[in-house]
Amino acid sequence: MKKLIALLLALVMVLGLVACGAAEDEVGSVYWLNFKPESDEALKQIASMYTEETGVEVKIVTAASGTYEQTLTSQMDKEGAPTLFVVGNAAAVKNWGDYCLDLSDTAVAKELSTDQYMLYDDEGKLCSIGYCYECYGIIVNTELLEQAGYTKDYITNFATLKEVAEDVHARAAELGFDAFTSAGMDGSSSWRYTGHLINAAYYWESVDNPEAWVTCPESIEGTYMDNFKQLYDLMVVNSATPRADLANGGFDAGAEFANGEALFYVNGNWEWSNLEGKGMTADQLHMYPYYCGVEGEENVGLNAGTENYWAVNSEASEADIQATLDFMYWVVTDPEASEIAVSTFGVMPYKQAVESPNPFYASAQEYLDAGCSIMACVNGFQPNVDAYRATAVSALNAYNADPTDANWEAVVAAFVDGWAVQYQAANG
Repeated sequence: MKKLIALLLALVMVLGLVACGAAEDEVGSVYWLNFKPESDEALKQIASMYTEETGVEVKIVTAASGTYEQTLTSQMDKEGAPTLFVVGNAAAVKNWGDYCLDLSDTAVAKELSTDQYMLYDDEGKLCSIGYCYECYGIIVNTELLEQAGYTKDYITNFATLKEVAEDVHARAAELGFDAFTSAGMDGSSSWRYTGHLINAAYYWESVDNPEAWVTCPESIEGTYMDNFKQLYDLMVVNSATPRADLANGGFDAGAEFANGEALFYVNGNWEWSNLEGKGMTADQLHMYPYYCGVEGEENVGLNAGTENYWAVNSEASEADIQATLDFMYWVVTDPEASEIAVSTFGVMPYKQAVESPNPFYASAQEYLDAGCSIMACVNGFQPNVDAYRATAVSALNAYNADPTDANWEAVVAAFVDGWAVQYQAANG
């Protein structure tokens, strides 16, 4: 009996050691809760590639559009919660910061090509890092610009933009093209002005008072509305389309630009595929920032931003955390994986990631390489966005029909006073 007990004890000890060894050698897995529905297929392809190459399981679950926060909340409460998820702005850092692994000394964070896409908590912990971004501004046809007698580098601020636009508009019959495409105020186009162009005014206000723009401010000052006005007026006056007709909509600014009817086109990086499909090439295109006459604007680049920031779940097991960090590093450094990722994301701000063929990302990088700051997309804070923009469209239509000072004051009220109104409507 004593021998039997001794054998059993020895067996228990051996099994215990084996179990400890298994724990130490445990292979983790990855669970990515994806924010971008349009990227679901590409990410599952990447996951399959990684599993085949390494044997590590990578699960991709994609939240339906508009439901990410709700889905994340429900998934984090479950066993086997996501190891990789999105914490895309300062408000999300406040909500999810306790779940975020500090990424400061990780290999993947060190691969970032810029420090512009990092989100920290109040204690200085690096909670999340951007994995892709969008940019927008004033697209220019560089071939037409040269025909008009200017080089791409000539335009560096509002004064030079105004000089070129007014000169081209005055010589439109001679040149065969005008300065700006139509600026339609119907639903298919008005967002370019009430959603994007207005960011120039918001951005400079946020530079003056960054603390007020950490989260959505309850109200705004409207300090730079005169700057917005002179840029907006420049665009709608120096165009072949009369400003009084803009409310009618039905214009195709993309076709006007691709057909060589206009020099400038207000839009973003997502327009590249449409322009390429219409026969334009990357070497014909560049994107300028929203120059609007603010001192120091020569040192600011394109509107660029993202809600796509990776965070790693600090509550996951050590094995799953390491597996997730290894997977992230592979995605941004492996040529084949990063090529697939770039094809769906547009661009990835990492040193070894495949370069995007999109010329507008090249423009964004050109400004960064010159030492320019990013014009952050603080327009993402617009409160009760549909109602807010609808009021602004109505005011701009009235101003375009009769561009008086009184009608411009109504535009200012729609953007500035309307912010507080819609904030209250959205937040009670």
